[in-house]
Amino acid sequence: MSDTHHEEAHTGPIKNPKQLLIAVLASFVIPIFAIIGLVLYVTSDNKPAAGAVDTQKATAARIQKVGMVEVRDANRPLANGEAVYKAQCAACHATGAAGAPKFGDAAAWSARIQTGFETLVQSALKGKGAMAPQGGGDFSDTEIARAVAFMANSAGAKFDEPAAPAAAASAAGDGASAAAAPASGASQ
Repeated sequence: MSDTHHEEAHTGPIKNPKQLLIAVLASFVIPIFAIIGLVLYVTSDNKPAAGAVDTQKATAARIQKVGMVEVRDANRPLANGEAVYKAQCAACHATGAAGAPKFGDAAAWSARIQTGFETLVQSALKGKGAMAPQGGGDFSDTEIARAVAFMANSAGAKFDEPAAPAAAASAAGDGASAAAAPASGASQ
């Protein structure tokens, strides 16, 4: 038994010249594709995002600060309710879009009016349903309250248009000083 040699046990996986040719080509082609794939992977982060024509602007938008400060003129005159309604609210309230009560529709506004002016103003400032906070606009809280009063009054409410905050504070201060004057005169 030891005299018999087993030659077949020591052969490799390549049995003919065709298999040798395929193995040699594969040993060159597969690493080339691997290198190309790695290069594309490494350089892919430098490419602009799809649809980003202005790469500097897109980069600035991605790295912008979380908070923003906008400086406005505090002494500008406040808009009245009708002007705010036309600029901000009419887009939805004129047509009734997204379930908004239509301007002047007493039936749609009656239940809302019964909740009170402050509740209506808070709904406008914080948003309700499909309406964004402040209706999505650039008006002050007093101007939004004026627009709420204008819309509610058109549907039958009797709300007073809010005064400017400085005027309201000075009116309250005048009333307090006027009330203090008789009290001090009575003590003498």
